[in-house]
Amino acid sequence: MKLIYPACFYPCEEGGYTVVFPDLPGCVTEGDTLSEAVDMAIDAASGWLLNAVEKNEPIPLASDIKNVVPKRFCQHY
Repeated sequence: MKLIYPACFYPCEEGGYTVVFPDLPGCVTEGDTLSEAVDMAIDAASGWLLNAVEKNEPIPLASDIKNVVPKRFCQHY
């Protein structure tokens, strides 16, 4: 099964990117480059979903990308 969730990539002033998944509470990661941030995002979302499955928790539905409104700042997590 392939699940696809929108991700918000925020460039940070100090360099790198923070990635937040609006549909996966607490699923946040970072990367020093955009390419690294993409790889880290895939890993973070996969881990979040695997953890939910292992705990028998419901898997959230993905938001329509048209309804996702990214924040205007980078918040270091």
